Amino acid sequence: MHRAEGRHRADRRHGAGRRHRATRPGFAVAAAFVLAGCGAGAQANTPTWVPKPSFQGEGQQPSASAIAPQPSGPSSTPSTGGGPATPAPTSASAQDPTIVATNLSAPGAVAILPDNTALVGERTTGRIVRVQPKPNQPVPTVRTLTGLSSTGGGGLLDLALSPNYLQDSLIFAYVTTATDNRVIAFTLTGAITPVLTGIPRGTTDNGGRFAFGDDGQLYIGTGDAGHPALAADPHSLAGKVLRVSDIGNPSRGNPVPTSPVFTSGHHAVAGLCLISGNDVLLEVEPKGTDGYENVNLLIKGGSYGWPQAKAGAQPPLTTLPAGGGGPGGCTVQSGNLYVTSLDGKELLASRLARKAGALSAGKFSVLLKNKYGRLRAITAAPDGALWMTTSNRDGNGNPVPTDERVLRYLPSGGGAATYPG
Repeated sequence: MHRAEGRHRADRRHGAGRRHRATRPGFAVAAAFVLAGCGAGAQANTPTWVPKPSFQGEGQQPSASAIAPQPSGPSSTPSTGGGPATPAPTSASAQDPTIVATNLSAPGAVAILPDNTALVGERTTGRIVRVQPKPNQPVPTVRTLTGLSSTGGGGLLDLALSPNYLQDSLIFAYVTTATDNRVIAFTLTGAITPVLTGIPRGTTDNGGRFAFGDDGQLYIGTGDAGHPALAADPHSLAGKVLRVSDIGNPSRGNPVPTSPVFTSGHHAVAGLCLISGNDVLLEVEPKGTDGYENVNLLIKGGSYGWPQAKAGAQPPLTTLPAGGGGPGGCTVQSGNLYVTSLDGKELLASRLARKAGALSAGKFSVLLKNKYGRLRAITAAPDGALWMTTSNRDGNGNPVPTDERVLRYLPSGGGAATYPG
């Protein structure tokens, strides 16, 4: 299908509101990438990226809906880590109102619905559950994605709602299959459509995050798939932040008009967080060649120093405290940057500020130290709450009987997100 035809069908389905949505060119710094092509990956048979039209068709929800033709072999069966089956997810005891769900399996993706409930995705099972913002409520499974490969940190990696969710009910997921990492779109009752395919996958570093920007474009942070050189390779989608439309086409204003690559030189994108209303996107990285865990301000065409910093590489906005131990995710709420820590078992907070148009981040303070163990996903809700997930049964933590848990935490001074002025 030609892109123009795909876009026409998408526009017709999603209505005039989407057709007239402005697409701003992104951030301020230009770059000169020369791409001979896209989609080279860790494996010779990695498919090239292929944009697809928006969601096609709806129907009765199947009990499980495959994201790709399901191959034979053990990699096609979502892993739950072995051992006895994980109990069904339940709401937590009222003794700790911060814990709103328990007994999940590797929850690593959270998206907040308009009614302030949350969709929580399990990385290893592909299950998506709906969690209420208070304890002792039902935690129903609303959809299960099959055909995932959870090896190498892959699986169901992130969830995001369409910017026009109230009109189209579309949910986007970043997932790993047996052949690639990809973005898909679906409703809770409809078929699944690929949006962007062919992102390289490997035996490690398949993790990533994505988020819609204020410009309505989808930003996708990808890992280097265990091959660091791919992060600096302009022909590969690995180790990048990509910028595409909601049907997978390269966005207007990208460094190379025919390429989805927006920034390069990333090891593994642990978090992408938007400063809403300002077209500003921050990215959090695990420890790099400089020995630090960095928070980067994403600049169009910027290179961020992995696997080797070269002249012109972008410096980090700030670094995480020494000993923090593996960022799990990030979000911005009420002018504060929040970063979850896995090995540090803490929530970090930094006050953002602007001076003469330049963004800066203050010293990090530590919240929730050792209270819930390893913290992974984090998302800010419009009501001021921070939703987080634990990661204590990943082989590196000390789980309690109710792990894994979903937390809803209201920081001091929480409220509607504002940009520091």
